[in-house]
Amino acid sequence: MASRRRPSFRELFRTEPVTSALLSVCPLVLAAGQLANGYLNDLPPTITLSFAVVMVAFAVVATDHHAARFRRRRLEADLDR
Repeated sequence: MASRRRPSFRELFRTEPVTSALLSVCPLVLAAGQLANGYLNDLPPTITLSFAVVMVAFAVVATDHHAARFRRRRLEADLDR
């Protein structure tokens, strides 16, 4: 019987490294790049900070969804055995 524990980041990155990186790392890098771009080009902080907050929220939700899909696939594989 499968356990109810959530998969770790290590398990997600080991099984699907490209998808995991695109959903969890790339939005954070994009947010940091936009913050740096806004600072260097004297953009209003409200615009760059709001974009960064949205990207971090997207990374959290997308990674959680990716973990749920991974967990569901693992449970279905255990049922097939």
